[in-house]
Amino acid sequence: MPKGSEELTRARKDEIINACAELYETKNFKDVTLKDIGAKTSFTRTLIYYYFHTKEEIFLALLQREYEAWIDDLIVIQKEYQQMSADQFADELAHSLERRSRLLKLMSMNHYDMEANSRMENLIAFKTAYGNSMRAVTCCLEKFFPHMTASDMQGFIFAFFPFMFGIYPYTVVTEKQREALEKSHTNYVFLSIYEITKSMVVKLLQGFE
Repeated sequence: MPKGSEELTRARKDEIINACAELYETKNFKDVTLKDIGAKTSFTRTLIYYYFHTKEEIFLALLQREYEAWIDDLIVIQKEYQQMSADQFADELAHSLERRSRLLKLMSMNHYDMEANSRMENLIAFKTAYGNSMRAVTCCLEKFFPHMTASDMQGFIFAFFPFMFGIYPYTVVTEKQREALEKSHTNYVFLSIYEITKSMVVKLLQGFE
């Protein structure tokens, strides 16, 4: 392999993923096309296809990158504190997700479509990042809540990670959705990403301090 080719591949993949991320700020998943992504990069759709075979692969790579960024945040929490109360940990974890609204937005999408339309190597890379995020949370629990058993920590993970998939749609609503909720007289409490996450984490950690 020619010298520098790995760096070039990484740089081009990053450019494609960055273009996808930029488009996703103003468009929904279904409205973003490979043509749109290509228009924001310095190369053709044909070259994009060399790195990503489908739009779903690009979004999966973006989701993987968001998980990796969140893992970095979790590692900082683990290293910066020697001990934490349940309230303090809930506060830090909630703030870490408050900064990752794109991660939560992507999580609220249909993973089955993204994963089904991605090649195995891409899916494995994504699953590795997803697994590492669970391990990063578990490492925090092991350090700050030593009274938790392996079963307790597994219970936390199995409750918290599925909960994360619903954070974005529960906390980010359009004006149209807000109007519909009000006119339907739905007793809906509007909470922020921070508020709903901290409340959940505090509940899950009751009795483990």
